[in-house]
Amino acid sequence: MAQRDARPPFAAIDGAVPPEFSALPTPCYLLDEAALTRNAEILGGLARRTGCKVLLAQKAFSNYDLYPLLAPHLAGTEASGLFEARLGAEEMPGKEVHVFCAAYRADEMDELLRYADHIVFNSPAQLAKFGPAAKAAGKSVGLRINPECSTQDGHAIYDPCAPGSRLGTTRAQWDAASAENSALPGLLDGLHFHTLCEQDADALAVTLDAVAEKFGDLLPKMKWLNFGGGHHITRPGYDMATLEKCIRRARNDWGVTVYLEPGEACALNAGYLLTRVLDVVQNGDTTVAILDASAACHTPDVIEMPYRPPLLGAGEPGEKPCTVRLAGPTCLAGDVIGDYSFDAVPAVGDLLVFGDMAIYTTCKNNTFNGMPLPGIYARKPDGTARKIVTFGYTDFKCRLGK
Repeated sequence: MAQRDARPPFAAIDGAVPPEFSALPTPCYLLDEAALTRNAEILGGLARRTGCKVLLAQKAFSNYDLYPLLAPHLAGTEASGLFEARLGAEEMPGKEVHVFCAAYRADEMDELLRYADHIVFNSPAQLAKFGPAAKAAGKSVGLRINPECSTQDGHAIYDPCAPGSRLGTTRAQWDAASAENSALPGLLDGLHFHTLCEQDADALAVTLDAVAEKFGDLLPKMKWLNFGGGHHITRPGYDMATLEKCIRRARNDWGVTVYLEPGEACALNAGYLLTRVLDVVQNGDTTVAILDASAACHTPDVIEMPYRPPLLGAGEPGEKPCTVRLAGPTCLAGDVIGDYSFDAVPAVGDLLVFGDMAIYTTCKNNTFNGMPLPGIYARKPDGTARKIVTFGYTDFKCRLGK
């Protein structure tokens, strides 16, 4: 009997391939309802203990059929633009909708204000341009700040505090703008920062010190402070005590309501990508298994971030007898998921299960090369699967013309 995989991405299936997985078409995403509920319960518990409000960042997880599992524990949704704002308003009704965008379009603002409760601007110029209309519409208005405090290590693409960043307003930028336009401070109800990416609370504590140093004099005048996302709250071993300390510090020192908008934490380790081997080729010393799933199309963060996703039962390269490169079927030479080791080389038709595939997958995939989009299924608490949606040729064609 094969040894069970004890890693967190496979905890919901007890570290082994459930028999019912073999009946599902591949490639497909399988979202785990029980795991999503557990994550939501952790976030809801945080809110109850500290008085903070937690939002779902839809940029990471937008599968609205499963919002009813999350909604009882969350204050609402966070959006990056008009469509996500509308989705949150429609699919989590009665909850708050918060929006941040690096720059808003004038021709979308009226519609956006119909859905948004909080609207956060990236620059003093955007605040001056759209803030008065937002206030007149009864919305809570905020500004994204840049505390100029980088805590990233190796993920430069996700570091909004890097030199020259387009995201957030530095204190120098704010001072210059508010000196020129004295009406700006009166438009603000809150401040927002987002500096983390898959990080623990120690990085938040460092960032909060920088926020206090740079913007602490403004915060007592604010109604709320949004800590943004990137908090790995539901990861095993996360430092919840430090997070709660940071929340209480902000509430006590500045009298603000604290918001957090995690995306990954809402759906961490709550999904799988099921795929089968189409072919195995040998090129010199490298064994390559070509799958029916594509890194470029179905898990684009693997290439963009980049990272190597966990694979059920597989080891690090060289850890087990056979190291195999897993790759997609597209024409892109770099359509490679990663190198993994196995007890034996996977055979054509073998089922492979990638873990932690609920986040930044279904909302970021594409049809490059005419690749079909994987179907989306949900795994119910009793282990059975239900189809949410499948895709075909029409979904590919309709994006390209009429």
